[in-house]
Amino acid sequence: MSEQQSFDVVVIGSGPGGYVAAIRAAQLGLKTACIEKDKTLGGTCLNVGCIPSKALLDSSEQYAHTKHKLGVHGIVVKDVGLDLGTMMKRKEAVVGDLTKGIAFLFKKNKVTWLPGHGRLVSATQVEVKKSDGTTEVVTAKNIILATGSVPASLPTAPYDGKRIVDSTEALSLSQIPEKLLVIGGGAIGLEMGSVWSRLGTKVTVVEFQDRIVPFADRQMGAALLKILTAQGLEFKLSTKVTAAKVEGKKVYVEMEDAAGKKDRVEADYVLVSIGRKPYSEGLGLKELGIPQDKLGRVEVDAHFQTSVKGVYAIGDLVRGPMLAHKAEDEGVAVAEIIAGQAGHVNYDVIPNVVYTWPELATVGLSEEECKAKGITYNTGTFPFLANGRAKAMAETDGLVKIIADAKTDKLLGMHIVGPRASDMIGEAVMVMEFGGSAEDIARSCHAHPTLPEAIKEAALAVAKRQIHL
Repeated sequence: MSEQQSFDVVVIGSGPGGYVAAIRAAQLGLKTACIEKDKTLGGTCLNVGCIPSKALLDSSEQYAHTKHKLGVHGIVVKDVGLDLGTMMKRKEAVVGDLTKGIAFLFKKNKVTWLPGHGRLVSATQVEVKKSDGTTEVVTAKNIILATGSVPASLPTAPYDGKRIVDSTEALSLSQIPEKLLVIGGGAIGLEMGSVWSRLGTKVTVVEFQDRIVPFADRQMGAALLKILTAQGLEFKLSTKVTAAKVEGKKVYVEMEDAAGKKDRVEADYVLVSIGRKPYSEGLGLKELGIPQDKLGRVEVDAHFQTSVKGVYAIGDLVRGPMLAHKAEDEGVAVAEIIAGQAGHVNYDVIPNVVYTWPELATVGLSEEECKAKGITYNTGTFPFLANGRAKAMAETDGLVKIIADAKTDKLLGMHIVGPRASDMIGEAVMVMEFGGSAEDIARSCHAHPTLPEAIKEAALAVAKRQIHL
């Protein structure tokens, strides 16, 4: 019998949290291994989440832009066609390049990749069950759980993998549906709804709450709703799905709004996107007595350690927003803590983005949150309609909103609906990380003409002195 492999750190899961934790641990001189049950590295984000969805979002936006927006620039295009197969192949190529890139980074940093399903045996042992059914037990001084999350299910619309699908399956439809019903008005539902709407599908979004993107500032969510409605998406808010039945190639969905009015809608596909839940199946948590909360999240202390010394958990498996970049920061922090350094994550400045077009990006507190906390604040807004670069691009939908403390002017939050909002929100994250103010932004020179000038103008508007409006 061969001797057990031994490591300083074993990471279970190779998503953004897991692979980043493994690489950082290796950089710090720790002998590190990463266990992954799937054939490729990268977890949900790279394989069936963030990356493939953004590839389709960009491809579908190129198509919609060519078909509907080039005319305003004096570019005449006739007989615009769509090759869905090529679009899907491009998506897969992007995914393939990036997952291979992680394998290269593992090799470069001397991280051992252990293919198989990881299960805790003890505080220092992990069983790796391989695809051929054989098992191997490895030992580790420290174990990091980074198994991520899976789509949450809806009892009234159970997945069948064919007509009632989750976000993974919605990424790979073989044909463009005539009608798609999306249950859930969050980021995933709006993004996938946008993809198929641009390609010609009639998309209806059903949301239980009275607004879309409930996590966002209400004003900004309302602005995005207005824009997406103008693009052709239909929204049924304050509405719950009571039943969904597949009949042949159609799905019949029954719903009821807050007033009790019932409706029945026919669709070719139903996408259930009501959120995600932690994935801990077969991980061995109960056997080791590691507690989870009522939502299935692993309970950890301020240093990401579970109730078992030497066993840590990060990412979607623990509390906090289920975001890839949040998991990455936690991966770095926990590796540094294990190495004896002061790893830390500032949860007050984690940005959140919805990659529709225009995009919604937000960081920090919303107006509603400020009111709930009893914080007195000032706001400043500036529309892209008054921004020179947005005018030149013919992309004038949306606005920038800044929230600052009324007493100190400290930046409390920034919210953007507009073109390339995802790229612009980093300015607010940096200012907030260093405890900066709206005045700091207002006094900083922004290149002209650029979209971020709208951020400067919104900062000026906090003090009621914007220039270009």
